[in-house]
Amino acid sequence: MSRPTRPSLGAFAFFAAMFVLGVYFTFAAVQGDFGLFRRVEIAAERDALSRDLARLQDEIARMENLTRRLSDDYLDLDLLDQQARSVLGLLRADEIVIR
Repeated sequence: MSRPTRPSLGAFAFFAAMFVLGVYFTFAAVQGDFGLFRRVEIAAERDALSRDLARLQDEIARMENLTRRLSDDYLDLDLLDQQARSVLGLLRADEIVIR
């Protein structure tokens, strides 16, 4: 009678080590510094920063427009009147203020 052959301890250790390495690399690929979750976080941060950049560019364009309208080359009298009223609190002689 022949005995059934058992896999050697070396083969078991090899497959166990390969399984552990596979689990480690899978975990690193999903949650590591360069993993999938980090990539999603970076994409969300990029989208938020892009929205902030667009908002700031709109605000800069608005401020440049107001600055140009109050410059020596191009003076918008309505804007000048509005700024004098809001910043300095000036009124015309024929106006009545109700508080």
